[in-house]
Amino acid sequence: MLCMNNCSCTAYAAMDISKGESGCLQWFGNLIDIKEMAASDEAIYIRMAGTEIKAIEGRKSNRQKTIIISCVLSIGFLFLCLTFIIYRWKTSRKARKIKENLERDANAINEHHEEDPEFPLFDMPTINSATNNFSIDNILGEGGYGPVFKGILEDGREIAVKRLSMKSNQGLQEFKNEVIHIAKLQHRNIVRLLGCCLQAGERLLIYEFMPNKSLDNFIFDEKKSKLLDWSRRLHIINGIARGILYLHQDSRHRIVHRDLKAGNILLDAEMNAKISDFGLARSFGGNGTEANTQHVVGTYGYLSPEYIIDGAYSTKSDVFSFGVLVLEIVSGKRNRGFYHEEHRFNLLGHAWRLFTEGKCYELVDATIRDSLNISTVTRSIHVGLLCVQVSPDDRPSMSLVVLMLSGEFPLPQPKEPGFYSERYMPHDSSSSSSYKPTSINDMTISTMDAR
Repeated sequence: MLCMNNCSCTAYAAMDISKGESGCLQWFGNLIDIKEMAASDEAIYIRMAGTEIKAIEGRKSNRQKTIIISCVLSIGFLFLCLTFIIYRWKTSRKARKIKENLERDANAINEHHEEDPEFPLFDMPTINSATNNFSIDNILGEGGYGPVFKGILEDGREIAVKRLSMKSNQGLQEFKNEVIHIAKLQHRNIVRLLGCCLQAGERLLIYEFMPNKSLDNFIFDEKKSKLLDWSRRLHIINGIARGILYLHQDSRHRIVHRDLKAGNILLDAEMNAKISDFGLARSFGGNGTEANTQHVVGTYGYLSPEYIIDGAYSTKSDVFSFGVLVLEIVSGKRNRGFYHEEHRFNLLGHAWRLFTEGKCYELVDATIRDSLNISTVTRSIHVGLLCVQVSPDDRPSMSLVVLMLSGEFPLPQPKEPGFYSERYMPHDSSSSSSYKPTSINDMTISTMDAR
């Protein structure tokens, strides 16, 4: 209190009791004799300017911040180190897995090559030279499996090279399916697999080149669709039917394609249809005709009801997809996303409605109506509707489909198609729509892996 009441007081402390003295000791001016006069175990209180106190507190605060920042940086560094270690572990694990897959694929290819020594194995220098080192200028298209490149071999043959992505599990399965199951298929309506290459960490499939690319480039294009008159479209429909029949009945294994769609129908220079892309195909040994899966794959709009709902696929699943294809080829419209101003049916429902009303002519693509043979058009629509019936038992086999397309005998009356019910479109107002679905085929698809 004495020191606080005297502005000239510099410091104060308790006197050294060991010397027999007691009380307060005050300093005025310079601080001298501190060790001699002040008690050794007592604090000395020194008057300081407020700015100096703030500076000291600032230094303390800076030290605390420095400690905190150092701790945070240390923790962050440890976290980055741990992340890097985990990343390297996962990368090395993935690399080991890819290596194991490559070794497994190589073993499968070698076994297949031993069984069929005539099946060509291309080397990487040959493919690099043919595709100009996989130049982007040579890309024909790209899917979930990876890109497809055009190439020219030294003998002048044009080829298509499918380069399977290392990151695609779908690609691994496709590679095995194409090589092991499809290599021996020989039919004018099946695209031919010329060979493969499994070198330098690459999985390459080499096919015959199709100059006119895929069917969807024509029938869904307003200008190109005019190039396919009705006679050519009917020729394509018959070719697809014969190709599927070969897969189901005449190949060494009964094969279900599982992904028949316009994009997987290739066209050669003479517009002959060739079925391609067997990556999702499954084969049956002996007398097997159907199987089940918990992993439904394929393209929405072409899949059969029993496959989507129960995971059951069979040759009749391909028949359903073929029926959708027929209606798309006739109409020039996609089943998925189809819209008509008078109703909310998809293409199957629209075709069913016109067929029952005797108005098949209205379903035909407007660009080819002048080249029609109405009897063959009506018969094709009729066969297409027979193929897309809800129950697999009601659908004809492909052998019967081929006969029905080429014959003139009476056809049975088709039942309602699968997946044709009315649905809300994005532009509809729910408050003003009062209609109710006219089919029990409404359902939610939650297990599909679209391609």
